[in-house]
Amino acid sequence: MPGLARRTRTEAEGTPLPGGHRREAATGAHPPAGPLYSGSGREPYFDNAKYLALVLVACAHGWEPYLAEHRTVLALYDLVYTFHMPVFVVVSGYFSRNIALRPWELHRLVAGLLLPYLFFEVLYAHFRRWAAHDPSYPVNVIDPQFLDWFLLALFLWRLSAPVWRIVRRPLPVAVGIAVLASVTPGIGPDLDLQRVLQFLPFFVLGTLLRPAHFDRLRGRRVRAAAVAVAAAASAAAYWAAPRLDHAWLYHRDSAQALGASTATGVAAALALLGCSAVLTGCFLAWVPRRRTWYTGLGAATLYGYLLHGFLVKGAAARGWYEPAWLGTPAGMVLVTAAAALAVTALCTPPVRRLVRPLVEPRAAWLLRDPASPEEGPLSAQPRTVGP
Repeated sequence: MPGLARRTRTEAEGTPLPGGHRREAATGAHPPAGPLYSGSGREPYFDNAKYLALVLVACAHGWEPYLAEHRTVLALYDLVYTFHMPVFVVVSGYFSRNIALRPWELHRLVAGLLLPYLFFEVLYAHFRRWAAHDPSYPVNVIDPQFLDWFLLALFLWRLSAPVWRIVRRPLPVAVGIAVLASVTPGIGPDLDLQRVLQFLPFFVLGTLLRPAHFDRLRGRRVRAAAVAVAAAASAAAYWAAPRLDHAWLYHRDSAQALGASTATGVAAALALLGCSAVLTGCFLAWVPRRRTWYTGLGAATLYGYLLHGFLVKGAAARGWYEPAWLGTPAGMVLVTAAAALAVTALCTPPVRRLVRPLVEPRAAWLLRDPASPEEGPLSAQPRTVGP
């Protein structure tokens, strides 16, 4: 199709994985008993999913300097970018489905998403001044930088959560909004609204899911089908790698900005939504449900997500990607392992204790305590705002 020719632009942007989650404690609802839930009050399944997806995000960012050199690396990059963001958006929507914008929920949205967004916007702007040797680089909180955009997107999606409960057919409506956004070039970079709207269907899908839906993914036939689909998708990604402009996978531009017609943009948006949904299901079908050594790390993926951007950009600024041997197969294995280990380390307790004031700030200096006799004290609710 015209306009889908591959371009060389890359983007080291991943997906946020904000906060922890308890058994619907943030909304006061009580989930049904079933294999999805553990006695600890947290779902190991979702923590496992977030950690594994975060590792893929970090690895994809580590591969970016080599996309033009290795077709296999480019294919893996495209494959990961097809589903890693939808995974996090679906999970975020699932844990947002009962949000009613009560005062304590609004308090948590501001403290858990908006404040960290503002803090890291300032940090990344100053970091970019250092990395690019540009002391005049501005702080612009209206135009999200690098990894921060998902915090703002999740803030906006969660504000919209009550609306989707009163819409008769929320998922088709959300798909329609996403497709229209993808062919509306007038939507500029402010608030990253292109991505907010183009990824909206996955958030709405998450609000419609129930524990039984995730349980069905564990069926033997579904898991077997997931392997076959993933294998076919890998082959398709390898074929498409030199032909497809992977900027389509970022969902930050309109079709016209990518050189496509409106008709092509509509078709591409629907195709990408379908492919992403299928691969998201394949990924979730194979996520372990038992507690693993990395389950605890999955509860703190927001730390790894926000902080690994400094490592990625810092490594590029320092020229660490330049040695030619890193472009060999053995070098790529090393780059992948280093990315996985680094992002894992950033989720560990020592790092979390060090940067908690920025990632999980206390907001008493800014926000009033929203406690009421009906809702109980704020301290009775979990502090974290996330999937």
